[in-house]
Amino acid sequence: MSTLNISAYRFVSLDDLPALRERMLAQCHALALKGTILLAPEGINLFLAGPREAIDAFMAWLHEDSRFAGLHAKESLSEDAPFQRMRVRLKKEIITLRHPTIRPEGGRAPSVDAATLKRWLDQGHDDDGRDVVLLDTRNAYETDVGMFPQAVDYRIASFTELPAALAADQVRYADKTVVSYCTGGIRCEKAVLYMQDVGMDRVYQLEGGILKYFEEVGGARWHGDCFVFDERGAVDKTLAPSLPSPPEEADEAKVADA
Repeated sequence: MSTLNISAYRFVSLDDLPALRERMLAQCHALALKGTILLAPEGINLFLAGPREAIDAFMAWLHEDSRFAGLHAKESLSEDAPFQRMRVRLKKEIITLRHPTIRPEGGRAPSVDAATLKRWLDQGHDDDGRDVVLLDTRNAYETDVGMFPQAVDYRIASFTELPAALAADQVRYADKTVVSYCTGGIRCEKAVLYMQDVGMDRVYQLEGGILKYFEEVGGARWHGDCFVFDERGAVDKTLAPSLPSPPEEADEAKVADA
């Protein structure tokens, strides 16, 4: 497999969006990269594909800007680029929740890494002996492709529906440790901050999302594959493409949900 695919996000205040968009688009075109970059006042969310040398060159260029110095990408490989073109889009949010009081750039949500979550699942409780509830923050058509079988799945059609679902179901989480997860981490980070905002405690995000979990522990206790928002459709536990094309719902407008 000769194409490197990366995904990354960072919540950081950005106030020069039009100029930043032009610089990023020019750099990606110069390196012949394909994919999508989303920019918003709250940060950056990117999905890029190309030869490793070109990806490394872009990331080195990006890290020269101190606002993106801490941005780290998750990697996977494919035979061809799973994007047809290169786009840099300006958005109101890099992941749409429509709760403006939730501002992740003000402080990261608490997290657990893949190895810790696997240990908790293997032993049946967290390190303090509390029951662990997994919360899938993704859309229904994503969970149909694969999920932790014991996770709460609200069958939502978009991320904006999650707050209402949680508000109607808070009793489920009382006195338990909650770990939210999503594809790459961006949704569960906002979800945890929202849960904290409404008074829930002992809530965590899975660091790096499902893709990092696959990378670090091989998808232990996971059932199925992981839906991705590009032409691969999904990746298996080895991060190899597993579907010929994504479902119809995964159009360009929904790339921000990764």
